[in-house]
Amino acid sequence: MQTQETIKKIEGLRGSKVITYITSDRQGPVNARVAMDIIPIISSQLRKIGKQEKIDLILYSAGGDTMVPWRLVSMIREYCNHFSVIIPYKAHSAATMISLGADEIVMSDMSELSPIDPSTANVFNPVDPQNPQNRIPISVEEVMSYFDLAKNKFGIKSDEELTKIFNKFVESTPSIHPLALGNVNRTHNLIKILAKRLLKSHKEPMKEDEVEKIIEFLTEKLYSHQYYIGRKEAKEDLGIKSVVFADKELSDLMTEIYEEYNKEMRMTEMWNPEMEFAKGQNQNYKIAFVESAEISNKFEINMEFKKVQQNVQQQTPQGIINIPQEQIVWRMIGQGWK
Repeated sequence: MQTQETIKKIEGLRGSKVITYITSDRQGPVNARVAMDIIPIISSQLRKIGKQEKIDLILYSAGGDTMVPWRLVSMIREYCNHFSVIIPYKAHSAATMISLGADEIVMSDMSELSPIDPSTANVFNPVDPQNPQNRIPISVEEVMSYFDLAKNKFGIKSDEELTKIFNKFVESTPSIHPLALGNVNRTHNLIKILAKRLLKSHKEPMKEDEVEKIIEFLTEKLYSHQYYIGRKEAKEDLGIKSVVFADKELSDLMTEIYEEYNKEMRMTEMWNPEMEFAKGQNQNYKIAFVESAEISNKFEINMEFKKVQQNVQQQTPQGIINIPQEQIVWRMIGQGWK
């Protein structure tokens, strides 16, 4: 993999020190999310690099832990006077929040941000009927939209009527514990606070009304977590003035480094257990990278595949019968940063 050579080219072009943070969004069990375990990894890289005038973070992720962005951005800022995020392609959800904390968000025509309204899941959420070990996530935006429908579409304004609407919501969905709704509200408020801190951490302070407009768009006004935002919309419609359009030379290098990581982590390859088993009973997967020109860290998982006979129930005129079928099963046998 030639990623470190590409990093050096970007450093020469930008006059900066570059660190990459890439998490795989491949379908199936071999992917990664923004997570707090990245802090000591990037801290080690930063201490090796030392204090710099400019640090660029090349970022690719579909999202993850919303508590990571502030911790990560504030740490990186201790090592530089100017902090930029370079987005080769996806920087969704928590990765969008990381980007908001940068003095400069460098985007090509392929780069995209997303809303930062999260889904919450805790012990008070409804049990997933398909998998009783899991809880069904509750989308913050879905709950907010329910009450927006009552207030703005049906014109319900009085506190008494809104109370009735709330009671109806709770009565119609008894599987949702009131504390789950409290968690939704807490998370919604926390996201707004963190986004404000990130936007106000810029070297050049932003106006209060500009900050509020961006937060309102990203938390409430886009109505779908799958709404992806290109560079033109981010800069002109949402008012994120820190967005910078990459020129062709830098855009080409951004695409090049994305394609190198994509090839290494097979991010666009469909998950097919039978094809994985055909490659061998034990497989190694790289699902996240943190790299500079000098140091490479990667998160790997090792998986074991087996072919087993399992009974599948089938309805017949004589009743339910068990039909043995050959299936591929897998289990994780090791994981960690290297």
